Amino acid sequence: MNYLTKLTTTLLLVLSFATFAQYKPNSKKISITGTILEKGTDLPLEYATVVFQDVNEPEQLTGGVTDFDGNFNFEVKAGIYNVRFEFISFKTLELKNQTFSADKNFGKVYLEADIAQLEGIELIAEKSTVEIKLDKRVYNVGKDMMVKGGTISDVLDNVPSVTVDPEGTVALRGNENVKILIDGKPSGLAGINIADALKLLPADSVEKVEVITNPSARYDAEGGGGIINIVLRKGKGLGLNGSFIVSAGDPESYGVSSSVNYRSEKFNLFSNVGYNYRTSLGNSTNDTRYLNDNNETTGYIDERRNNERLNDGYNANFGAELYLTKTLSWTNALTFRNSITENPDNVFFYNYDASRNYLFTRNRFNDQRGDDFSIEYSTNFTKNFKKEDHKLTVDMAFSDNRENDYATINDQKLEDITSLFSERTTNNETQNRSLFQVDYVLPLGKNGRFEAGYRGSFQKNLTNFVIDSLNNGFWIRNDYYSNLLEYNENVNAFYMQYGNKINKFSYFLGLRFEDSDIDVNSITSNDYNTKKYNNFFPTATFNYEFSESSSLSLSYSKRINRPRGFFLNPFSTYSSNINIFRGNPDLNPSYTNAIDLGYLKKWNKLTFNTSAYINLTDDSFQFIRRESGNFVEGIPVIESTPINLAKEYRAGFEFNINYSPFKWWRLNSNFNLFRNETQGDYSYVNFEGETKFQNFDNVATTWFTRLSSKITLPYNIDWQTNATYNAPQSTAQGKRLSITSINLAFSKDVLKDKGTIAFNVSDLLNSRKRRNETYILGVSDSYSEFQWRQRQLTLSFTYRFNKKKNDREQRNNYEGGDGDFMG
Repeated sequence: MNYLTKLTTTLLLVLSFATFAQYKPNSKKISITGTILEKGTDLPLEYATVVFQDVNEPEQLTGGVTDFDGNFNFEVKAGIYNVRFEFISFKTLELKNQTFSADKNFGKVYLEADIAQLEGIELIAEKSTVEIKLDKRVYNVGKDMMVKGGTISDVLDNVPSVTVDPEGTVALRGNENVKILIDGKPSGLAGINIADALKLLPADSVEKVEVITNPSARYDAEGGGGIINIVLRKGKGLGLNGSFIVSAGDPESYGVSSSVNYRSEKFNLFSNVGYNYRTSLGNSTNDTRYLNDNNETTGYIDERRNNERLNDGYNANFGAELYLTKTLSWTNALTFRNSITENPDNVFFYNYDASRNYLFTRNRFNDQRGDDFSIEYSTNFTKNFKKEDHKLTVDMAFSDNRENDYATINDQKLEDITSLFSERTTNNETQNRSLFQVDYVLPLGKNGRFEAGYRGSFQKNLTNFVIDSLNNGFWIRNDYYSNLLEYNENVNAFYMQYGNKINKFSYFLGLRFEDSDIDVNSITSNDYNTKKYNNFFPTATFNYEFSESSSLSLSYSKRINRPRGFFLNPFSTYSSNINIFRGNPDLNPSYTNAIDLGYLKKWNKLTFNTSAYINLTDDSFQFIRRESGNFVEGIPVIESTPINLAKEYRAGFEFNINYSPFKWWRLNSNFNLFRNETQGDYSYVNFEGETKFQNFDNVATTWFTRLSSKITLPYNIDWQTNATYNAPQSTAQGKRLSITSINLAFSKDVLKDKGTIAFNVSDLLNSRKRRNETYILGVSDSYSEFQWRQRQLTLSFTYRFNKKKNDREQRNNYEGGDGDFMG
């Protein structure tokens, strides 16, 4: 049977379900179940079809399609049938003249890849870029032209419900307290600073991104806003296959990457190797009006900054999956990345008096350079037992990260060459992480499932930040800004959960216990903080299926957000000496209770997913700006620092739409409206011994939306447009203004679809800037703009061998979790 016939049969099956339900209504109905797997690997085949053809009435067809785990479950009337199990590029398994008078469970059905068919396959339909499921959204990177030649940060900025601000901070539904996983677990590949690492890792290494807004007990309790799981590519195609990508862009950037794997019945070898040279031009503005205690103007400073960041790095991943037996597999992978960075930061401070009369200009040039190296070894054992879905998995991972940054700073008044003074900074960070994880799944009864597991995460971080000042030819350590910070985190977690399905209603109940032992030691200032606490984190998910295309879900989870990195480090940057960021080593974790009500509806050309959510957070992190008591030539130094604030209430509504009005046009849209309320007061004693009070009670309502359109033009040229708008939002000390950005991309398949040429423009209007208005009574009134990266143009070429553009991508070793059980 050719492939067009198979695809047509699949579509006819869907249409026949409704009519079959009305056909001979008095006939006895029986249940047909089973699982379709790939022979030799035991990997489940999603979207495989089971066709029942009535022997007496051959025109009558019924059957079903497998889900994510390869399972099928449908009803037919009792009778005699010819049965076919089919999947594109696999040999069809056919059973003729089978009599069915009672419920039938086929158990495990194995299909074998058809090598001859693999070489001639031609698909009519293309899997949508964004898959909307009730518990999560899956973003398939391979079909998106926007990110060719880009980074993982660019990938996330195209994912529904996810935003990435100009500094690289990731937020989910506007909430920055989000946990980022790689292949379902915390990964050393992400490095010490997750935002910086995501801007360095290439987009080509990502297969898909999973957004989980309300995770189950199986996942880390970390991340009050939810979880973003980045799934890396691991080829699964039979034999030797892969792809190569080369790219070049303006501002100057170029790269090359490859993804190659070889698979047999006994093993699968996979690799991803890439090199990138990327230049990013950035700039910022900060105009400040300084005030006295009577709120009168004392002067002005207009700050202008230009950056020309350079990243020169490579990454590589090598792995082997061994099929030891039909039920036991062992996977090992080694991943490492290295990058050399340069960030010359040129800042001009234009000073004016209270009447806006020009006084002088100071220039501060920060020549920053660094190197970053990460290596991780991971191993996985997966044991499948005789009973379907009964399995045990064991994961271990060990990583080492080193980030070294050096900078020389020259500061002077342009009108006075004798005012030159020089400083240098050294920021050395190391991180060692170990991860041990065991997960056990036990099916109970017809639809029940019990899960239990353990995860131990252990990490040690050491940050040494030193500032030296040049004095009479000698470098003198500045002890006020220098600091040695030690951060140790040991978290042991146990979980169990149970789920079942009763007719159209299903549920999943879980409980997670985490024991945390954390040390935050500011060694230089002799400030030692030990945090020991343990918590229970309950989760619950309920789902009701109105029909195959319509369902409703309600979920609850308790989450934790532990402060890390620059949130804790008293000093980790010194690019400006009058606007300082200072971490708070005594920050406590915040806790969030999250409730989510979701509805999913599917039509032939449209999928609609909407949800309403409420997050209640205790001890939430808030950034305050205050006077430090230090002055630079009479100018007060303003510090920004995070604190624990009493309460945060976040409630919102969002919807996602996938719509294909025509075969040549696909639309994806995401809209999120939320209200954020904070309640809390803050007081501190300033350098003059005065107690200052700040009220942080604030209510802000804002929204953001994203629209993605993909159109096939004449000559099979694909045109994709992404437009994003973030509405303004008030804060406790001012206002965050709106951000608008548009990305464009065009692509064309060449060389008989073995190659693809793509051209994309990131930030077409050059308008992606973070803009803030900040007002502190009796201190300052300021307006700031920050643009991390200016408009970028990229041209790329992809070449595939032994692999068609639309070949199916089989699932990773990472298991998606209980969401698929619920569906």
